[in-house]
Amino acid sequence: MALKIEEYIQPLNINNMSGRVLHLPAPKKYKREILVIYGHHSSLERWSGLAEAFNEYGSVVMPDLPGFGGMDSFYSIGKPATLDNYADYLAAFFKMRYKRRRVTVAGISWGFLVITRMLQKYPELAKKIDMLVSAAGFMHADNFKFSSERMRAYRLGSRIISTPPIDLLFRCVGLNKYVLRRAYAKTHNAKVKFAQAKDKNDFDKMMSMEITLWQAADTRSHFRTTVEMLTVDNCTIPIGLPVWHVFTQNDNYFDNSVIEQQMRIVFDDFIPAEIKSASHVPSVVATKEEAKILIPRKLRGYLKAAP
Repeated sequence: MALKIEEYIQPLNINNMSGRVLHLPAPKKYKREILVIYGHHSSLERWSGLAEAFNEYGSVVMPDLPGFGGMDSFYSIGKPATLDNYADYLAAFFKMRYKRRRVTVAGISWGFLVITRMLQKYPELAKKIDMLVSAAGFMHADNFKFSSERMRAYRLGSRIISTPPIDLLFRCVGLNKYVLRRAYAKTHNAKVKFAQAKDKNDFDKMMSMEITLWQAADTRSHFRTTVEMLTVDNCTIPIGLPVWHVFTQNDNYFDNSVIEQQMRIVFDDFIPAEIKSASHVPSVVATKEEAKILIPRKLRGYLKAAP
């Protein structure tokens, strides 16, 4: 029987911002505590399938990130949506939620950037982590496979749209559901995502989720964090933990050979776990079965062991 995710979503109030947090209790067999941080352009609903997959190995907690999934943005409290502010937010959540027990932490793409920066700013938290997992994570802006011209265009466009009142204009015009259905589907990124659609019903389901994600997110936060990703450098401060890196050679965004070199420098050890995925991450509406690919057999064995 399918899990009713909405029954496991609770209100979250932290640092004067309101959002939601997903909590799936641990099965009787396993006692591991697992914290999952979703990626960019995401929500609890988008990654509930991965939360369910991790739930086979312990209790799973996945909080909203400010400005995404309908959560208040940093701008609502007078702060910009910078990587450092996301790291501070995650540290506050971590300290509030995990006072005694150690925890397994998994970050998806942008979510792993936030975790990395948190551990660099708050190194004392590393001792509370029993396992660190990068699910299609990255370290530096030079990890992107994009041409220099495309990178410049993305950075410039994102900076412009993240500036008031252009962000409001973009939201009113560009994020209209009819415009998204007609225009967004023709963009390069959308074509890669929708290539995974099995049929028209699958396409419609994916497009519906895309519209929900765009409209639920704070536009200014979305594009400011895009700038953060396109300029990031998380390679300067070492972290006293080994990292599991789940990746695919078919990643349409990142060069994993460069990511590996940088992770080996920053982290105590690097454990690669390659998966056979057609793109960066599974479908925008990945079910539990589809999301399981991000927990390969090699990683499952360690998750089953006592933390």
